[in-house]
Amino acid sequence: MHYTPSPQRYDTMKYARCGRSGIKLPQVSLGLWHNFGGVDTLENSRKMIHRAFDLGVTHFDLANNYGPPPGSAETTFGMILKHDLKSYRDELIISTKAGWEMWSGPYGNFGSRKYLISSLDQSLKRMGLDYVDIFYHHRPDPETPMEESLGALDQIVRSGKALYVGISQYKAEDTKRTSEILKDWGTPFIIHQPRYSMMDRWIENGLTNVLREEGIGCIVFSPLEQGILTNKYLNGIPADSRAGKEGTFLPRERITEEKINKVKQLNEIAQQRGQTLAQMSIAWVLRDPVVTSALIGASKVEQIEDAVGALNNISFSDDELRKIDSILF
Repeated sequence: MHYTPSPQRYDTMKYARCGRSGIKLPQVSLGLWHNFGGVDTLENSRKMIHRAFDLGVTHFDLANNYGPPPGSAETTFGMILKHDLKSYRDELIISTKAGWEMWSGPYGNFGSRKYLISSLDQSLKRMGLDYVDIFYHHRPDPETPMEESLGALDQIVRSGKALYVGISQYKAEDTKRTSEILKDWGTPFIIHQPRYSMMDRWIENGLTNVLREEGIGCIVFSPLEQGILTNKYLNGIPADSRAGKEGTFLPRERITEEKINKVKQLNEIAQQRGQTLAQMSIAWVLRDPVVTSALIGASKVEQIEDAVGALNNISFSDDELRKIDSILF
């Protein structure tokens, strides 16, 4: 199947500056955490990436351990890139990460210089790339000195293997320190990737202020709370959903009756706004300008189309925000 991107791909997507950097990101980005690995079909993965790019989604987010099995999402993406998007590489922002367990032994996890640099070398081979646009430390390492992990990020940029660096799930105080260290070294630290949704607001307790003050971009993952903040579970747990499958990161017991009752009330507000619940959930995380992009996962093309449709209305009245808070808290 030959792929030619839509000539109108930049006509409707909205882009936001990533902190005080020179980079703009699409306000909806596609994460390849699930549904792009070795247990999924290449054809469906291709369809989703093609459609995303046609809609102006230029940012594709990966990590060394994405799959399953680990590494397979990068391999799949590398195949699609080679066959379909190679001539459009300079239109894409491709990111990957390291920080979670990837290979056996003491050097395949967390934040040592050896692990981070070795992992990126493996990722580049899997994707067939000379460099990534953004390389993240995927999580804080409580035992490795921060200066070692950040020194690896600095070396990675200076070696030409990444253009920019980021961090994920660092708390506010560690993000502030990271910014100070990397700014002193002249390392292009431009982005933080935290978890954030209407149901998970930890970043509001200090982190968003740090990002705003330091001029760091923010791309939030799980804005749909792994599918809970969609219409997927309004009438039970579908067999093909994350909660309906074994071995996923969304156990069935998290889909409680109390939670679904709240989701149904949120869905009513979304309908009044002329949006799906997924669209309202994405719009909600983007309501604060400190959030550069919402990182979504998808298992089908229609979910990507729906997510991008959220950008038609990302403003909320004070009354709507109060109603949402009264439902959730």
